[in-house]
Amino acid sequence: MDQSHDVWYRDPHEVIQGMLGNPDYEKEMDYRPFREFSADGDKRQWQDFMSGDWAWNQADIISEDPDMLGSTFVPVILGSDKTTVSVATGANDYYPLYVLIGNVRNNVRRAHRDAVAIVGFLAMPKTTKEHAADAIYRKYRRQLFHSSIAKILENLRPSMTKPEVVHFGDGHYRRVIYGLGPYIADYEEQVLLACIVRGWCPRCMSNCKNLDEKSLCRCRDHTEALIEEVATSLALWDEYGIVGDLVPFTNDFPRADIHELIAPDLLHQLIKGTFKDHLVEWVGKYLVHVHGKKEAEKIQDDIDRRISAVASFAGLRRFPEGRGFKQWIGDDSKALMKVYLPAIEGHVPTDVVHTFRAFLEFCYLVRRSIITESTLGQIQDALDRLHHYRAIFESTGVVSTFSLPRQHSCTHYILLIRLYGAPNGLCSSITETKHIKAVKEPWRRSSRYKALGQMLVTNQRLDKLAAARMDFKSRGMLNGTCLSAMLQRLKRKHARTIANLSTELGIPHLYTLLRRFLFEQANPDDQRAPSDIPLARCPQFDGKIQVFNSASSMFYAPSDRSGIGGMRREHICACPVWRNKAPRYDCVFVNMDADVEGMGGMEVARIMYFFSYTFEGILYPCAVVRWFDKASDGPDEHTGMWIVKPSFDTDNSPFVGIIHIDSIYRAAHLVPIYGTQFISRDLKHYDSYDAFQAFYVNKFADHHAFEIAS
Repeated sequence: MDQSHDVWYRDPHEVIQGMLGNPDYEKEMDYRPFREFSADGDKRQWQDFMSGDWAWNQADIISEDPDMLGSTFVPVILGSDKTTVSVATGANDYYPLYVLIGNVRNNVRRAHRDAVAIVGFLAMPKTTKEHAADAIYRKYRRQLFHSSIAKILENLRPSMTKPEVVHFGDGHYRRVIYGLGPYIADYEEQVLLACIVRGWCPRCMSNCKNLDEKSLCRCRDHTEALIEEVATSLALWDEYGIVGDLVPFTNDFPRADIHELIAPDLLHQLIKGTFKDHLVEWVGKYLVHVHGKKEAEKIQDDIDRRISAVASFAGLRRFPEGRGFKQWIGDDSKALMKVYLPAIEGHVPTDVVHTFRAFLEFCYLVRRSIITESTLGQIQDALDRLHHYRAIFESTGVVSTFSLPRQHSCTHYILLIRLYGAPNGLCSSITETKHIKAVKEPWRRSSRYKALGQMLVTNQRLDKLAAARMDFKSRGMLNGTCLSAMLQRLKRKHARTIANLSTELGIPHLYTLLRRFLFEQANPDDQRAPSDIPLARCPQFDGKIQVFNSASSMFYAPSDRSGIGGMRREHICACPVWRNKAPRYDCVFVNMDADVEGMGGMEVARIMYFFSYTFEGILYPCAVVRWFDKASDGPDEHTGMWIVKPSFDTDNSPFVGIIHIDSIYRAAHLVPIYGTQFISRDLKHYDSYDAFQAFYVNKFADHHAFEIAS
């Protein structure tokens, strides 16, 4: 090969020093490995990267050298992923290479607070179709990838064995030792990184024909011994899945083993891989296999209508035309996971329903921000159920084997959690999201001529601006605001009295409900039911009210997309006209007994209106709600979701009530129980809550809902 290839990169040493010195991370950084235990039960738990066993073990190794004893260990986490910038730059494909540090906590990395930085673009050569399959060319292309990364990281190598003094964001100077940490990549790149054959596992020695059999983990020493002892490269390829003529970049650095450093990848292994590419596709093949192509298409259309009929919910993407679109992205798969299980129930056997339930529960458990020993037991249970129930796809002839690398990766998650903490801090979605700010927008700002150098300069300047902003903020130079104009809010005309609101909602006894509500607020220790209280003892109110179309709820949900402190805000709507089209009245969890965890202490209600009023000098923010009843004392045995039904009064009118807004925990999402019947083509999502008689409480709406409604 006589071609030359440019590898554009920044000095990762300077980038990492900038991260360590960022005052914005002062309270969001761990300076030493630790083991964390829960306050109740003294059980081990894992959260941030430094709480894992890998960082602890690395610190033990470092402390054996007297020169490195007492140094702060800084794990250098890498990630790479192809992006569309390669189309625009002409002759070569490029991988953006990102760097992170393990000391920064997971919530900062997920919030994209400049804790992920681009350090270079890896050259990926192209050739003609004639030579693309040539063994020499394939070796050249793969080795170029490893050699490029080794070259980019070479400035870090001296400080991996000899401490250097670095200024940290908290103002202190510390002696620092760097070390290569996990590598974030999808399966195709993991194959390239681990120098293995496609179809084999990069972490264990299981044969590609039976990946789920128990086997030993791969390691550098064992791989090198096999290369020396096995007679031919072909035998290495066929019997061990090893590409023996490649040298991984980690061999150039101390204490680094590429097989140990393959990180878990929630996005490509679970969401895009196991869910979209495997389970959803298998359902389609099953329907064709059992019902024939024409009938299967009718069923698929009904499944799409069921998905499109799901009511709106904060943070939930809708599928107006179902799931029949060509270009899937990660967010599409995440959104479909939340509503797919109820949509297929009735069209597939219960074993298929159990398969999806087990897989979804596995996903939501490993996605938690804090994982305890008991959570690991639940993860293993969900994985066992997945392996048990997925057999229906094999017995019906839909698939011939379950030796699928992405699905097999689920078996390693418990080990990876123990090593690296919660997987949501190492997901490739972190680096993919960075593509926009680090690659696409800088490319648009470039002259398009030799754009990569300009893009790296743009990233360097953006990092300096971010660092300057943090410095200005720490000095108090950014306090206050320049905005002095008053914004006028457009207000819709609403009822101003309880009588008018009663007429607008069609609830004649609303005034009676309000009086009983006032009695409850004034007498919180009275244990009688509201209906048992004589109306004559209840206060009277004849003043003005204010009506609102929405309210915001703020709660702690670190496993979901949230602020750096783990707090999440969502808006609960009660709008007669939503987006100039149709009404939207959201459902909520109402806290009835704070001493009981989960659904046992919750009830579900639908918000009809928010309003507030002042009585005897006290402001009462309230909501008119329509109640739902739980169908049983536990979740459904097949789907694992609670079932609720609209509640009715003795005269068969909807059972309504007035509650204080403080009793609302957060929004709830309900999915209709469709049964085995096809639904109408004319059904719209905004009619969903009125058109069905029973609903699942969707615990897969987000990770916080999963914890409440499991």
